[in-house]
Amino acid sequence: MDERLADMSDLGESLRGRGMRLTPQRSRIIDAVRALGHATPDLLAAAVGQDGGPALSLSTIYRNLGALEDVGVVSHTHLDHRSPTYHLADHAEHLHLVCLSCGAVIESPVDTADPFVGNLLTRHGFVADVKHMAIHGWCKACSAQATELKSESGAQ
Repeated sequence: MDERLADMSDLGESLRGRGMRLTPQRSRIIDAVRALGHATPDLLAAAVGQDGGPALSLSTIYRNLGALEDVGVVSHTHLDHRSPTYHLADHAEHLHLVCLSCGAVIESPVDTADPFVGNLLTRHGFVADVKHMAIHGWCKACSAQATELKSESGAQ
């Protein structure tokens, strides 16, 4: 049995243990999330629409993502102010760094934020869950380009 089938079999057992079934729709959505890595419901709808099966409505996508998140199969983060972005829960141990210039999304290990998390705990008694967080700023290439443009305009 190939690895994907074994994973789906384990997932089916896990869902049944929670009173749910691994429906064809859920299986297709999970496959799309796995293939895309990070995806909005709109991107997932487009992906399952191209997998050879019947199209799934956005309401079906959202409903199934909610159910899959409830049982710990997928998780989401908000990379911007639009739709949430979903990924497999076993791929959730990272921060999302979102470039405000080019839109790149960079993954960084969660422990990168340990000093920040420690400061929140010390100063406010607040235990932060940074896996759900997106940090906005500028990627290395865009910040270097901005610095270069500033130095060129200052030299004139």
